[in-house]
Amino acid sequence: MKKNMGGADRLIRFIIALAIVALYYFNVISGTLATVLLVLAGIFVLTSFVSFCPLYAPFGIRTCKVKD
Repeated sequence: MKKNMGGADRLIRFIIALAIVALYYFNVISGTLATVLLVLAGIFVLTSFVSFCPLYAPFGIRTCKVKD
């Protein structure tokens, strides 16, 4: 897998994931919505660590700098 996510994109995804976890921890969200958002947060953290977003690939989107 080639990297297709830049540093800013990775940081934003990680912050959103932390916010979702905090909302769940403080019981602001619960039930099915909480489950769906926690799965999304997990995906955000995973894609942040590997610097690859599978949804970017088919559309040719790259937020990282390309080395020539």
